[in-house]
Amino acid sequence: MTIIYHNPRCRKSRAGLELAQQHFADLQVVDYIKNGLTLSEIEEIVKKTGIQPEDLIRKQEAVFKSDFKGKELTNQQWMQAIADNPKLLKRPIVIKNDKGVWADPPENLNHLR
Repeated sequence: MTIIYHNPRCRKSRAGLELAQQHFADLQVVDYIKNGLTLSEIEEIVKKTGIQPEDLIRKQEAVFKSDFKGKELTNQQWMQAIADNPKLLKRPIVIKNDKGVWADPPENLNHLR
């Protein structure tokens, strides 16, 4: 199964979703803004993408600027920040089996095929 963590309001996420729909017949779309993310989902994203939690943070978000900018947090604290504030997660993230990518640009999906 292939999972895309998607924000329908984001242009880049919509572009990633469009390409993912062309490549993966078994695609499950997770609207993580609406439904939130569990800490275990975030841990899985980190493990499968190989991206450090701090590098998954959208630093242009207002909540980052007000609550996290300039702070040094542990990986666990960054993951908790994403769980508490799903908007902080870079998007889209696509997971296929034991691998994952940040699909910006959408062509990063080619690493999963």
